[in-house]
Amino acid sequence: MPLFEVKDMNVVFDTPEGDVHAVSGLSFSIEAGETLAIVGESGSGKTQSMMAAMGLLTENGKAEGQALFKGEDLMQMSVADLNRHRGKEIAMIFQDPMTSLNPYLTVEKQMIEVVMHHQNMNKTEARAHATELLRAVRMPDPELRIKQYPHEYSGGMRQRVMVAMALLCQPDLLIADEPTTALDVTVQAQISQLMAELRVTSNTAIILITHDLGVVAGLCDRVLVMYAGEAVEYGTVEQIYYHPKHPYTRGLLDSVPRLDWPKGQGLHAIPGNPPNLLSLPEGCHFQERCPLAHNACLKPPPMQTDDEGHLWRCVLDLEDEG
Repeated sequence: MPLFEVKDMNVVFDTPEGDVHAVSGLSFSIEAGETLAIVGESGSGKTQSMMAAMGLLTENGKAEGQALFKGEDLMQMSVADLNRHRGKEIAMIFQDPMTSLNPYLTVEKQMIEVVMHHQNMNKTEARAHATELLRAVRMPDPELRIKQYPHEYSGGMRQRVMVAMALLCQPDLLIADEPTTALDVTVQAQISQLMAELRVTSNTAIILITHDLGVVAGLCDRVLVMYAGEAVEYGTVEQIYYHPKHPYTRGLLDSVPRLDWPKGQGLHAIPGNPPNLLSLPEGCHFQERCPLAHNACLKPPPMQTDDEGHLWRCVLDLEDEG
């Protein structure tokens, strides 16, 4: 049984303009000790799928399907039951540290409450543990910084606090939403190394939501590519990077600058913009931006698979197309 499994998840937001279908028919699983990357452009449904699983959707959001953690459906739990899992067995690093930290409480207060509640430590033990985690994420002067308020931190420091808070209880599942966005490249590498070590030492499963395909290559086992709320490709890192089978996946990979490009070669870009989620096109959602689109794309594409478990939502096989 997988540690965490999403089955046929749908997320819809009720807006004055109409229903926004943020996630449609999403399914995937992750084992203990495994790292899964969820990649795609902004608005593809990456974050909202995890917010739905964690019971954190906004009031106008509605989710259907299943999010099974150790066989229990998180989406059917009460808030009290969810709180027994959130923070201890499941932790989440949110994308925006500015709005995720309470501006009225010191960082110490926010960190030690988590440890004292879930780990049954006293205040002195909890503070020592929290300080050590801040040191692990390369926070300068952690003994001094832990006493300060979030507004006294830079954006990168706040993000490091969020990472440290997520790791306090050594969770079984860590959901990291763009965990290194606000950090410089040196600290990005340190945070990625810290998550890699956590996976080894604690057998923690990690779901990494990111735009950074370089981080994916160095940290993850499998990749889920999302577009307009749907999974369009799902496979191992090797399958996705070396044998992409969906035109969107190939477009994402081609848009990453490479050191071996000829001098003067410009960046490749996917033409156009993602579709309006209020009025998705019939058939393949990527057809209007796809250089390989043809008449068959006017119908919903099948989810194909090969003998290696590589899945892609397209009528084509790019390896056959060349």
